Amino acid sequence: MSVDNPSRIEQLCQDQGMKMTGQRRIIARVLSDAIDHPDVEEVHRRAIVEDANISIATVYRTVRLFEEAGILERLDFGDGRARYEEASESHHDHLIDIQTGRVIEFHNTAIEALQEKIAAELGYKLVGHKMELYGVPLKSNEDEDPGGNADGE
Repeated sequence: MSVDNPSRIEQLCQDQGMKMTGQRRIIARVLSDAIDHPDVEEVHRRAIVEDANISIATVYRTVRLFEEAGILERLDFGDGRARYEEASESHHDHLIDIQTGRVIEFHNTAIEALQEKIAAELGYKLVGHKMELYGVPLKSNEDEDPGGNADGE
């Protein structure tokens, strides 16, 4: 991707008048291309593939700048690492597999309606929320033992 064809995050930065250095452009592209929810260390690992001179401190500063500008959203999935995704107009929630760390994004209209109803019953108009569900798979991908116990106990 070039300056003539900026990534989504690069474009958002430009729209806000943010100065885009070469290293910021690389970090923005890494974040735009992410299909997962990388933490700063993972963003750094991906960025140094393109420019070995990008320091972890530069990634931290850039991610914080993007977050403060409302371009990135910080997520905390309970594993002690802040993760990031592009801020979006479309709302979604997250289901986190606590065994693998896999994050599944989902949207459920029934849950959204229930949250609105609960807020109204408590005398509030809901203006935003975040929902994170934590779980383990119902079935293991590994072969179960003959007794049907996936733990092998």
